[in-house]
Amino acid sequence: MTQDLRSNLEPSPDSDSDIVYPSAIPFVVVHLACFAAIWTGVTMEALAIGIGLYWLRIFAIGAGYHRYFSHRAYETSRAFQLILAAMAQTTAQKSVLWWAANHRDHHLHSDTERDVHSPRHFGFIYSHLGWIFSRRQEMTNFARVEDFARYPELMWLHRYELAPPFALALVCFALAGWPGLIVGFFWSTVAVYHATFCINSIAHLVGRRRYVTGDDSRNNWLLAILTMGEGWHNNHHAYQSSARQGFRWWEYDPTFYLLRLLERLGLVWNLKRPTVEVMQNEHRLGARVIRRAATQVADSFNAERIAAAVATALGKSGLADVRTRLSQAQPFAAPLAAMDVFTELNLPHIPSKAEIVGRARRLLANTPSMEDIAAKAHELLLEAIGARLATLAAQSAN
Repeated sequence: MTQDLRSNLEPSPDSDSDIVYPSAIPFVVVHLACFAAIWTGVTMEALAIGIGLYWLRIFAIGAGYHRYFSHRAYETSRAFQLILAAMAQTTAQKSVLWWAANHRDHHLHSDTERDVHSPRHFGFIYSHLGWIFSRRQEMTNFARVEDFARYPELMWLHRYELAPPFALALVCFALAGWPGLIVGFFWSTVAVYHATFCINSIAHLVGRRRYVTGDDSRNNWLLAILTMGEGWHNNHHAYQSSARQGFRWWEYDPTFYLLRLLERLGLVWNLKRPTVEVMQNEHRLGARVIRRAATQVADSFNAERIAAAVATALGKSGLADVRTRLSQAQPFAAPLAAMDVFTELNLPHIPSKAEIVGRARRLLANTPSMEDIAAKAHELLLEAIGARLATLAAQSAN
């Protein structure tokens, strides 16, 4: 197993110590309850309930928690909004307000160190489920969801977040007895857990990237099947407010198909769709995405090693000269100063703009903003090399 793969599979020590273990006990109990089927047996009636509840609640997660409450991808009435929220909360994935607030934070900081669940920074296990029990996620950031927190009925669901799953469990027991409870409710609940969690973990590790989004989001066709279209994750990160996540005709997205049906029935309306520019990958990227993508490209070069090679080639006197020239620049002009100094002195080992453009094209999906990304990556790399050279020069002087 490679080091990179190990780092994605192993949780960060810092994140692991942040987990509140007592709050994870009910989650473990729900998993253990599934083994009670050894004693209750598995009936066809219970299996049918479980399969039906899996698909119903996967739809509620995608159409409710995600596309509506997190991204406002369509509009609906207050009554149907409550139905969506209650359906989604039968999954026992905490309240609609907690879920939406954390998901909005995820998009704001996607795959940075401030992301609530990033495999890149915290490892696979933590991003898959550990983050849910983190101390940092115990409270709900109501400021992030103030558009929905103003509804008393949603606040009631937030306070009594386990009322919907308890009610559903009782219905399953009433319909099919103990097998209905264990197989119908608990099996389907656990299946919905991990199908949903796979979007946070696997969809940031395995799949294809059609769009430059400044993060690790990927399109994964198998997850799209298991989650009724949520697996087209790179599409979603490219245009987050779209009710449609399968942008191509062949990208299976039954959540969107059902939303279209609900639209015809008048239950939802104003379904947002990706623009033509996004569909054809001709949209210009925002500054934040450009910087994140540029950072990824710049980090693919080893600035410390490059600086060490330059320092060796320059020698002590040449290194001191570079330090003097760099120190004369104002802090806000540091990247430009580094560029000027490196160009003037024709320093060895410094990657050219053409090399950086080539690396960007190999690392990233095609985008009209490629030149902007490469230019920013060039600036960031030179800044990092300049800072390292200044440090080496100071050490050499001492």
